[in-house]
Amino acid sequence: MALFHGAGSNCQAPLLKAVAEAFASAGWLVLRGDLPYRQERSSGPPRGNGSKDRDGIRRAAEELRKLAPGVPLCLAGHSYGGRQCSMVATEHPAAARALLLLSYPLHPPGEAEKPRTAHFPDLRTPGLFVHGTRDPFGSIAELEEALRLIPARTRLIAVQGAPHGVPPSIAPSLPAALSEVMVLGDHE
Repeated sequence: MALFHGAGSNCQAPLLKAVAEAFASAGWLVLRGDLPYRQERSSGPPRGNGSKDRDGIRRAAEELRKLAPGVPLCLAGHSYGGRQCSMVATEHPAAARALLLLSYPLHPPGEAEKPRTAHFPDLRTPGLFVHGTRDPFGSIAELEEALRLIPARTRLIAVQGAPHGVPPSIAPSLPAALSEVMVLGDHE
């Protein structure tokens, strides 16, 4: 698994540490990585269209494939990192066997008319979405509707009361849920 952070964070985020630990305990090789924009600047949001960050995700995936040839790869991320992973999977369908998207930023807060889903109809990679019921970047109902645009198998785990950033305590349940999405996705 290649796991990336959200726009205001880095790979040391407590959620990413908890997710990496949960998957490593389940036998996964996990890379927590800083996206290129964060490697360039220790603070501040990403700039531009994200193509440089997507290139970084692709390079990380290539390195993991060298470390574990033939092993299915998952691209994962919180918020911006997850969005970029989903875009990589759309641009390069063979990039990953599955996606783990934590608090997908469906639209800017208060701006539902600006959806970040244009690539969803072309997404062929099975995905597990984990989303808080109080996330201002998209309601559960909005996300359920958006997931209908994705032709691949998806599953949504709604985390009651969670804002944009699900609690690290959810992490231990994720390896089994993602494995189920991956296995069922193979039979479609």
